[in-house]
Amino acid sequence: MSEKQSSTQRNKPLASLSLDLDNEWAYLKTHGDPVWESYPSYLDVVVPRILEVLACHQLKITVFVVGQDAALEYNHKALAQIASAGHEIGNHSLRHEPWLHLFSECDLEQELAEAERYIETATGQKPTGFRGPGYSQSSTLLRVLARRGYIYDASSLPSFIGPIARAYYFATGQFDAEQRERLNRLFGSWKDGFRPLKPYFWRFDGVSLLEMPVTTFPGFRVPIHLSYVMYLAGFSTVLAQTYFNSALWICRLFRVEPSILLHPLDFLGGEDVPRLKFFPSMKMTGEDKISLINKCLDSFVRLFDVRSVGEHAAIVATRKNLLEVEPGS
Repeated sequence: MSEKQSSTQRNKPLASLSLDLDNEWAYLKTHGDPVWESYPSYLDVVVPRILEVLACHQLKITVFVVGQDAALEYNHKALAQIASAGHEIGNHSLRHEPWLHLFSECDLEQELAEAERYIETATGQKPTGFRGPGYSQSSTLLRVLARRGYIYDASSLPSFIGPIARAYYFATGQFDAEQRERLNRLFGSWKDGFRPLKPYFWRFDGVSLLEMPVTTFPGFRVPIHLSYVMYLAGFSTVLAQTYFNSALWICRLFRVEPSILLHPLDFLGGEDVPRLKFFPSMKMTGEDKISLINKCLDSFVRLFDVRSVGEHAAIVATRKNLLEVEPGS
């Protein structure tokens, strides 16, 4: 990026972009498919695609890595490529279990410590940002994150759509009663729709932790992350792109600095991972998805100065009068 381009970009409202690097086995596990236990991986296929798209848009983002993937040597090359390209590495838990709210404090300490160790070994970066799988969050988790020196959490999805998404998973997956009980807060609850859209501090025990919410459509509180855009593209790509562009303009209008989320399946079609054809949008080809992502990212970087979540968080944390929230409130 030239000095002139950099100056122009810095004059735009701030935003951030991240990617939850959920692997094939994690989706199969959430779906209740026992094949997940062999840890099938598509990282060697999807990571080069992701990096190519980001490089085309000159973007440095945050990639939240699952510790279990970092523990497996056959994923190390792909994970090292992400770090070598200059992207921030975040912690997306050890085993991608979206019921972290049920973990004890001791179990959470172990979960985070093991994930950190594997991720740092594979990427050379020790994570200072966290996102819970399935947006799972609890006051205990927040306290453990703060104690372990995390700078920010990014697990909040202020949307009313969580219970609908959970119902879809229950309808399409194979779950017994115990599994359904553990997943009873997957994607959050209705009350999450009332959480702040803008960054805020969790305050507890005399310490604080910055929350960087995944942005939803201001006012309507429906998701605007790219997986939801892909779902809409199953009906109409024009509708999907118009929806995303409208959300960005509304964010500017309401002075919301959007934190937009990507997933690997935004870059993969059903032809790439046949076992995940049950997932929404997997009837689209990988080529069609990447074409849509490029159009959405074109709009994003045209309207905002897009950074990693860590860089966004560092700037936000210096501002005065950020909202303070007590866990559990």
